[in-house]
Amino acid sequence: MLFPVYPFRTIKPVAAIWLTASLLAALTVACSALLPASPPPSPTAPLPTDTATFTPTIVWFPPTATNTPPPTQAITPTPEELSGLGEVLFYDKFEEAGLWNTAVSDTASAIMERNQLTLAISKPGMAILSLRKEPVLRDFYAEVTVRLSLCRGKDQYGMLLRAQSGGDAYRYAVNCNGEVRLERLRSGQAYPIQDWLPSADAPPGAPGEARLGVWALGAELRLFLNDRHQFSVRDPLFWQGTLGFFAQSDGNDPLTVSFAELVVYAVSAATPTP
Repeated sequence: MLFPVYPFRTIKPVAAIWLTASLLAALTVACSALLPASPPPSPTAPLPTDTATFTPTIVWFPPTATNTPPPTQAITPTPEELSGLGEVLFYDKFEEAGLWNTAVSDTASAIMERNQLTLAISKPGMAILSLRKEPVLRDFYAEVTVRLSLCRGKDQYGMLLRAQSGGDAYRYAVNCNGEVRLERLRSGQAYPIQDWLPSADAPPGAPGEARLGVWALGAELRLFLNDRHQFSVRDPLFWQGTLGFFAQSDGNDPLTVSFAELVVYAVSAATPTP
């Protein structure tokens, strides 16, 4: 069979490109129709992860156990030291010079004026005292006001109690360094029963003022200063005697102290009911 032969014609480039794209699209659609449907993708399994390793935290300043303080103990009141006080035996306003030993010299003096007994020393290292002539006391509480005009350092002053004489008695001493002491005098020689103790109640030199007190019952003696208990002792040597006051110079300066408003109470062994 014979086919007609047509003359060859050149296809334009643009037409050739369009024809090629159309053929490729048609082939893609046909192939897609022939391929079986693919199953849906399975869920992606998570990637394995390393097991977390616990790293302990370093505590540079570890807490310490808090100490629980012990329960606070209740403070027991100090027993009443001025127990058994009775009536006032006498009140001395220092108006009767005849009741006290008085004297005046170039080195020391004991004079009564302006309702007080003044002991003065002008020579270093000397002591002077004045005793009350009556009454003889056994159990009592006595207190007196002391005023310091000139006093410093180890200069001392105080009260004599249960005095048999000027050289035999108990001597309650306070010095101008702020210390207290109790001595026993035997034939003028001092023996400490309670040696020097610091006291916040003692005036640190002149000018100053203090209230001395002595409680005596039997062999027990209680010493007070400005109404505060200083210490207690027991000594059975002197059981009774009179009262007196003294001053003693230790340095090179004059010493002058005065005593006023002496009050003496009776003391009994039975403590009054509060």
